[in-house]
Amino acid sequence: MVRQVAFSSDKHCTRKITVFDTTLRDGEQTPGVSFSPSDKIEIAHQLSDIGVHIIEAGFPASSADEYSTVKAIAAENLNSIVCGLARSVKQDVDRCIDAGVDMVHVFIPTSEVQRIHTIRKSHEEVVAITGEIVRYARDHADKVLFSAMDATRTSIPELIEVYTTAVEAGATAINVPDTVGVATPTSMRAMIDALRPKIPVTIDVHCHNDFGMATANTISAVEAGADQVQVTVNGIGERAGNADLACTVMVIESIFGCDTGIQTERLVETSRMISRFSGIMVPPTYPVTGEFAFSHESGIHSQGVIENSSTFEPGIMTPEMVGHRRRLKLGKHVGRHAIREMLNQVHITPDDTQMDDIISRIKQISSKGKKVTEHDLYEIAETVTGASAGGRYVELVDIAIMTGNHMIPTATVRARVNGVEEVCCRTGNGAVDAAIKALIGTVPKPAVLKEFNISAISEGSDAIGHVTLVVEDEKGRLFDAAASGDDVVLASTEAMINAINMVYRNGRNNH
Repeated sequence: MVRQVAFSSDKHCTRKITVFDTTLRDGEQTPGVSFSPSDKIEIAHQLSDIGVHIIEAGFPASSADEYSTVKAIAAENLNSIVCGLARSVKQDVDRCIDAGVDMVHVFIPTSEVQRIHTIRKSHEEVVAITGEIVRYARDHADKVLFSAMDATRTSIPELIEVYTTAVEAGATAINVPDTVGVATPTSMRAMIDALRPKIPVTIDVHCHNDFGMATANTISAVEAGADQVQVTVNGIGERAGNADLACTVMVIESIFGCDTGIQTERLVETSRMISRFSGIMVPPTYPVTGEFAFSHESGIHSQGVIENSSTFEPGIMTPEMVGHRRRLKLGKHVGRHAIREMLNQVHITPDDTQMDDIISRIKQISSKGKKVTEHDLYEIAETVTGASAGGRYVELVDIAIMTGNHMIPTATVRARVNGVEEVCCRTGNGAVDAAIKALIGTVPKPAVLKEFNISAISEGSDAIGHVTLVVEDEKGRLFDAAASGDDVVLASTEAMINAINMVYRNGRNNH
């Protein structure tokens, strides 16, 4: 019989769930991902700042560079506990201790397939090594986490014996890894249910996503009594990755009503940081932090959320809770309620016939596979109605770019801003970066560039580049715009001008 652990959805849950983040270690096991030492320190600070309790900084014994980075993170005086990973050998533990970590995480394979083919040890030998290495680690550290590698493919009696030995030797927490992602929510719950009465210390779970069940298995373990969850930002990790930080935290917080201590309003910000450092973009449809997580295109959906956001959103999780923004999207399924709401914001009020024409034109464009931006909507509406959405606050007069393999890319922009000519010069990581920074420098209260994408829409070295970007105003509202051209710098600049003009058209910045 599976023991039930009570959860409440009315925000009165008294349980506190500890969040253990392994992005710095598991993230680098993702093919093609390698964080620089400065990246790792910045990520560690971000994780600490948002309330992550434990950060696994790395595997100090793996290399001299890894050791120095873990040591540097441990010296940052973070609010989080800094953990170092070690195999079940004393030299690895020594490297963790020398690096100055707060917690040592030792592991050893326990499943038959792992024991036979990776360490060539019997179960009895694994039990003996476990007791010895945990005792040694605890003699040198106040906090020791022990992992039975491949726990979900280890028999329950053998697992209990290994974990009991670890606890008796001084482990302050035990970890249950689903190393190859073969657990199901049912089997994970049964395993934790069997372990919980036998284990008097913190039970931690580490789930892989090979079958897409990492977050579900982690949540199931918490339901069965696990106290601590191991997660990564954006679910990155080896093979198919790990349980996602944002998804796991929001299920625990919003559905179960339990406290994780995480500043959830910074989850999107953290997700985008890891995307930038890892080079792995979050899919638009990704839960919680994806671009479309709180976006609505369908007519009935848009009408519903305009009236009451809980109609087509969870309600118990709002975009503001995770640092997101609700957005009405334009496409072939768009309805008149969304269009009218967006046009009302710029004081364009088409009659019913004009509205039909505007919607028809948007659907014609989107049916050809082209993304329709808010800038496109305003241009279409102005053409159909003859009304103005407020004119162009910013107009480009001239732009000059200097770049080369032995010089810092530099852009000088001359723009007419609200009728006054402004000039700004900026450097950047490339010509596009410098141009956008220079353009932003001409505007008193600029929009913040949040997303930037460029793609080729024709072939050859003279291909037409299509730039799409998203900007955020000072009140947190998001606006998207686009532009195309055979010069990507000019196309990028035009797209940014279109976006800034939308911000001012909406009257969100005051001067």
